Amino acid sequence: MNQIKFYGLGGLGDNGKNLYCIEINKKIIILDCGLQHPSGDLLGVDALVPDITYLVGRKEDVQGIFLSHAHDKNIGALPMLLLQMNKPVYGTDYTIAVVRDNLRENKMNPEDYQLNVVEYKKIIKFDDFYIEFFQTTHSVPLSAGIVIYTKDGAIVYTTDFNFNQDVPEYYRTDFQKIAKIADYGVLAYLNESQGALNNSKSSGDDYLKKLIRHNFLKAKNRIIVAMYSTELSNIQMIINEAIKLNKRIAIIGRKAQRLLFIAEMMGYIKVPEDRLVNLKYLDADNNNELDDVVFLVTGERHEPFFMLQRMAKGFDRLVKLIESDMVMMLCPPLIGTEKIAAKTYDILAKLDVELIKASKDYFARFHASAEDIKFMYTLLKPKYIIPVNGEYRQLLAQATIAREYGYNDSDVFLLDNGEVISFTNGTKDRFHDIVENGTIMVDGTFETDLNDQVLKERELLAEDGFLLVIANINAKEKTMLNSPEIVSRGFMYMKENEDIVKEIEIIYQLETKKQFSQKTIDWQKYKDNLRYQIQRYLYNSTKRKPIVIPVIIDTSKEHTCDII
Repeated sequence: MNQIKFYGLGGLGDNGKNLYCIEINKKIIILDCGLQHPSGDLLGVDALVPDITYLVGRKEDVQGIFLSHAHDKNIGALPMLLLQMNKPVYGTDYTIAVVRDNLRENKMNPEDYQLNVVEYKKIIKFDDFYIEFFQTTHSVPLSAGIVIYTKDGAIVYTTDFNFNQDVPEYYRTDFQKIAKIADYGVLAYLNESQGALNNSKSSGDDYLKKLIRHNFLKAKNRIIVAMYSTELSNIQMIINEAIKLNKRIAIIGRKAQRLLFIAEMMGYIKVPEDRLVNLKYLDADNNNELDDVVFLVTGERHEPFFMLQRMAKGFDRLVKLIESDMVMMLCPPLIGTEKIAAKTYDILAKLDVELIKASKDYFARFHASAEDIKFMYTLLKPKYIIPVNGEYRQLLAQATIAREYGYNDSDVFLLDNGEVISFTNGTKDRFHDIVENGTIMVDGTFETDLNDQVLKERELLAEDGFLLVIANINAKEKTMLNSPEIVSRGFMYMKENEDIVKEIEIIYQLETKKQFSQKTIDWQKYKDNLRYQIQRYLYNSTKRKPIVIPVIIDTSKEHTCDII
């Protein structure tokens, strides 16, 4: 009996966080291990990653980790996974090069891990199955689809692809390999869903090239282009158009510089060395107002917008925007960045620079549209369809496409994270199962997880600030040694609220005298009562709820007792 299971620990109803598992006769292979960037309401959270507790409990069964391409939502959580299990990792050469860079960024030595570069013709063999990569078209070089050949047919995984063939060879889809996979017979197709709501065929690069060329030609002064550091094909397009017009290039953004260096060393990005400009810091003698230079402002998610705001306000060390500048926004807002994008547009409007914004719809070209998805169905002829890589509405859109194409409801599986479907001897089993799953919030490093209580406190700090009440007492003699010092951050301006300060001092004195009236001071009760009475008074007076932190220093002891 041959049994195959599929489940996702992320990516099913998520914008990112892709992590899918294929289990063949209890041997597990992992497809991608990505992160999700947080929305603005998750204060201080750097990333969201899948909860891999279930996999850690079964790490002896994990055979390897197979990566589709070098984007954070597909490889960003790999350092976390490798800290828990040092399993072989497989990817194309550019993907593995970026993985090595990510490991170094996380203070991990790449040489300590089993990182394997896979060529498209290479077959990775296991006891009951074998795995092969095939080339797909995306915004980074050597993006790959992954195919697992089993006794019951192939399982094909494609994420973030389109069929644009007007690209260099290392971006180009391998139709010949796809035809060979179809000849073997496809049991299940795991296909990306992020572009499923786009009903047209994914467009090529003509629109963007014309937009860039037209605006480069009419620019009267400097050209500042804001874009995402991960879209290397777009970055190459900007470089090419700038060189055609005899302009130089200045790249601003640490991650883009690293990714470009990797891609250039491997021959996937071409930047003539004599066309690169290393900017000097602004000072009295240098303003970097170079009208023959295209300034590439790059970063992830919110970073291009934040950098433009700094430039507009005169805080940036390299560029200060002026009225005669042209700013091209080739970074349409992503989910969670809408507010900072709108604020950036407003700041640029006040500065009266010439602002060019590319249509958000155009950038959907990096994801398979409804027509692309149908075309892949035609090429592969899969028995079952499993939509992956998208929010629920996008997964649902692909399920609808599959049904319109001719698949029965029983052959299309719309799943949630953790939901397991299984196939026995090539036929879907009747019952589903659930494995442990969830989301981990990362603050700083992958070894730091946040809980809801910390987020609640951060929300309070962001909305109402905090109030620190510091005082000295002698607990042994039961005396107050001074009036409390009251420090406010983000709540109120102390000099304009003397009545509130005096009332807090009275509350402190009353609560302290109550404790002095007891035989011994109950520090916990003292802390709770003081905080409660101050918070109640502040809410009644101001209708706000700052975090109140009393710090009481007992000078009768060698150590201090801080009530926090």
